[in-house]
Amino acid sequence: MDLQLTGRAVLITGASRGIGLAIARALSAEGSALAICAREDGPLAAAEGELRALGTKVFARSVNVTDHAALSAFVESAADQLGGLDAVVANAGGSSGGGLEDSTPDQWMDTFELNVGHAAHLLRAATPHLARSSCASAVLISSISGSKPAPRAQYGVSKAGLIYLAAALARELSPHHIRVNAVSPGSILFPGGGWDSLRLSDPETFQSFLDRDLPAGRLGTAEEVADVVAFVLSPVSSWINGANIEVDGAQGRPSSAGW
Repeated sequence: MDLQLTGRAVLITGASRGIGLAIARALSAEGSALAICAREDGPLAAAEGELRALGTKVFARSVNVTDHAALSAFVESAADQLGGLDAVVANAGGSSGGGLEDSTPDQWMDTFELNVGHAAHLLRAATPHLARSSCASAVLISSISGSKPAPRAQYGVSKAGLIYLAAALARELSPHHIRVNAVSPGSILFPGGGWDSLRLSDPETFQSFLDRDLPAGRLGTAEEVADVVAFVLSPVSSWINGANIEVDGAQGRPSSAGW
């Protein structure tokens, strides 16, 4: 299937590793031009080099996405370098603090800002550029933790916020012909990720988690998520708007904790 993404300009946050890098690779294979950012210079430079070697036009910059001024500047520079923007992916995210008694109010706010705040500001900054595209689209990377409760509630609450944000902004930005959707991965295995660390450090707990909550007996891959994101971004999915698409292999609970 031709996803009609050749020559489209796509901006991705948190694109130096894991799901973000897999999304960049998938869009590169479809012929898109890319703007990518991440916090750490080294991994970002490696990702940029890999994508350029594939013949992809790439603009890369180190950005802390919770710095709204820096994120806005990145959006403006990306649009200038790529000749506009057709799509954005809010992939950067994470969590601060432990359980309720082991976390502070500031850590809850930091988690919310990294996930929901950065996505909202990205769309705010990108809307003037997306509104000039003939096929504007945005994907917010949420998580099944946004709908399936697990420990570290601040993470799940912020991911649930992303699902709501996508649905609300889909309606708000529809007059600008900008589609907004959420994609919610389950537990994804990639080198250097949290699940890879658990697999290596505690194989018994890892296997128990697979047996208990993964009916296919394995975790998902970043590439499986990236393929869904590429489809949802593309003009081929033009009537998908305000949706939350789970990519989890019918996973049960999103945590390996025995609760």
